[in-house]
Amino acid sequence: MSLRWDVVLAILGMALATYLLRAGGYALLRAFRPPPFVTSMLGHMPGCIFVAFVTPALVTGGWPSLLAAAAVTGIMIGTRSYMLAILGGVAVIWLSRLA
Repeated sequence: MSLRWDVVLAILGMALATYLLRAGGYALLRAFRPPPFVTSMLGHMPGCIFVAFVTPALVTGGWPSLLAAAAVTGIMIGTRSYMLAILGGVAVIWLSRLA
């Protein structure tokens, strides 16, 4: 296996661009106070991004995925524990695919 320098440079360039974008965002938020609307929007974005990632898997995953989503929702409402909800969802999807 040989080392391709063009690939290494591309990876390093992408890492640098990612770092600069994140650091630039933090620097801007430290220098300027965003209006309340922007602050509220940034507070809700992680949930929206999570839904955008999960929805295609639920739509294409069939009944095992829907059962696991229901289990995760129920466990999360009942216990408020991310760890238990994730473990429960994984267990349900695993068991439903075995059946």
